[in-house]
Amino acid sequence: MTENEIATVVVDTSLKVHRALGPGLLESAYEVVMARALRKRGLHVERQVMVPILWDDETIDEGFRADLIVGEKLIIELKSVERLARVHVRQLLTYLRLTDRKLGLLMNFNEVLIKDGIHRVVNGLKE
Repeated sequence: MTENEIATVVVDTSLKVHRALGPGLLESAYEVVMARALRKRGLHVERQVMVPILWDDETIDEGFRADLIVGEKLIIELKSVERLARVHVRQLLTYLRLTDRKLGLLMNFNEVLIKDGIHRVVNGLKE
């Protein structure tokens, strides 16, 4: 599957999860439910994946963890906050750059309508 095809399944799944659980839970609750729901749909899902930093010819495996990586192509950064900030988009873009991936979804489950909390983030440095 392509990144866009995976993203379509993820968005559909998030609608179902949000409809069932509603807003207001902790991010970790949405993470575990999304991971299980996506696996039930046949997708490979990794949780809390270490995002290494290459610095001065050394790999540093501390500090950054991607919430979900789906199909080894799409990074999902989950939030459950009152309002997304620009730093959340930058965080996901940094994960995309560090892992050399093209597409990510920033998802805020603390919205009345989950569609208002889903944002596509594209790593423009990778073609």
